[in-house]
Amino acid sequence: MLLRTLVRVSSGTRLLPLLAGFIVIALGDNLSEWVTPHYWLSATGTASLALSFVGPACAGAGAWEGSRLRRARISDQNAVRSPLAIAFPLLLPVFVMGVVGMTAALLVSAAAADVGLGMPNTGILAAEAVLLAANTLVGFILGRQWAPIIAVPATLIASFVANAYPASWSIVWIRHLVGGGLQDCCGLDQSLDVWALVSAGAFGTAVCLSAAVLIQYRKATPAVIAAAALLAGGFAGGAASAHGIGADPVTSRPAGDLMCDHGQPRICLWPEMDHEAGVVRTASRKAVAKLRQVGVAVPTTLTMADRPGPGETRLAIGPGISDAGVPTGVAAGLLPHSPACADNGEPYPATDAYGPVGAWLSLTAGASPRTLTIRVAPSELALAQHVLKQPRQTQLAWYERNTRAMRSCNATPQLNINGSHG
Repeated sequence: MLLRTLVRVSSGTRLLPLLAGFIVIALGDNLSEWVTPHYWLSATGTASLALSFVGPACAGAGAWEGSRLRRARISDQNAVRSPLAIAFPLLLPVFVMGVVGMTAALLVSAAAADVGLGMPNTGILAAEAVLLAANTLVGFILGRQWAPIIAVPATLIASFVANAYPASWSIVWIRHLVGGGLQDCCGLDQSLDVWALVSAGAFGTAVCLSAAVLIQYRKATPAVIAAAALLAGGFAGGAASAHGIGADPVTSRPAGDLMCDHGQPRICLWPEMDHEAGVVRTASRKAVAKLRQVGVAVPTTLTMADRPGPGETRLAIGPGISDAGVPTGVAAGLLPHSPACADNGEPYPATDAYGPVGAWLSLTAGASPRTLTIRVAPSELALAQHVLKQPRQTQLAWYERNTRAMRSCNATPQLNINGSHG
C-alpha cells in the first residue's frame, strides 16, 4: 500500500484534528496556568500533562489498526513481510499523531511561559516519545485480539487509567513509570531529577520490546515468556530508578546557572530573570540599605538559589516581580528556618512570630502595608506597624529577641511591646 494511502485511511490522521483541538481548547488553561515564566524546562514539563490524553488516543487508534488486520485475516495468509514489517507502516501515522498532539501541548505551554529563544528539554521529549510508542503498540496487540467494538473503548479506558491515575496514588514511585510527575517540573530554582526520566524510559522501552515480541511471534509460548520477562525487567528497573524520588521529580538547580553581578551586596539571579534584572537589583539594594540602617545584619550576597551557601541569603522572588514586591522577597530570606522540632510536628512555641517579624522586616525594607495584607493577618500587620513606630534600638532588640526564639524549639517569643498585643 502506498504511503499516501496509508496516511489517508489511518485512524491517526482522522483523529488528529480532534486531538489537537481538545488539547488547545480543553487543556489550554491547565497547560498555561502553572507554567514558570521564561523557563523552557517548566514549559516542557507542563506540556507532559497532555500525555494522559494523547497516550490513550494513541492506544485507541492502535487498537483500531490492529482490529483492521484482524478483520482482513492477514495472519491467516502467507505474507511476504514479517508481522512487524506489516504493523510498522500502519502504526507510524498513529505515533505521528501522538507526537503532533504533544507538540501542540508544548506550543501552548511555551507561549504561556513566553520562553523566547531556547530549546525544550530533550530528555522529557524522549520519555514522552517512548511512552507514546508503548501505548500505540499495546493498543495494536489488543486490537488484534478483539473486535473493534470491544478493543477500542476497552483500550482507551485502560490506557487512560494507566496514564492518568498513578499521579493520584499514594505509592509515589508508580507515577514516575508513566511520566506522571513531569508535569510538576519545575520552579526557577529547580532542575529535573534525571532518574524520573530513566524510570519512564526503562518501563516504556520494556513495554515496547514486549509488544514487539508478541506482534512478531504472536502466542508462541517462548514469545509469551520472553515478553513477560522483558516487561518484568522493565518494571523492576523503572521502580528501582524511581526509588527515593518524591512526588515532584525535582532537585535544586545548579548554582552555576546563576548570573551574579559585582555590586554591594552581590545579587545572583537566574538567567530567566533577565527581563527584570535591573529593577530587581536596584530595589534589592535599596531594601538592604534600609534594613542595615536599623541594624539588621544582611549577608553580602543575595541569591535566588534554593539553598544559599555561606555568607548568602535567599532572595525569595520570581519572574514578573515588580519593584514593589522586591522588599518582601529580601525580607523573606532573612527569616530564620524553622528548627527540626517544627518539621517533625513537635511543639514549636515560636511559630506565631513568623507573621509579625516577617511583616516588620518587609515594612522596614520599604514594602507598602497594602502589599502585605494578603500575606499576614491584620493583627500581625498592626503589631509590626506598632513596632515600627518605636525607637530604632527598641525595634532591633524586639527583632533579635524573637528571631532567637524562632531558632529554638523551646523558647517563647516576646511579641508584646509597649502595650501592644501579639
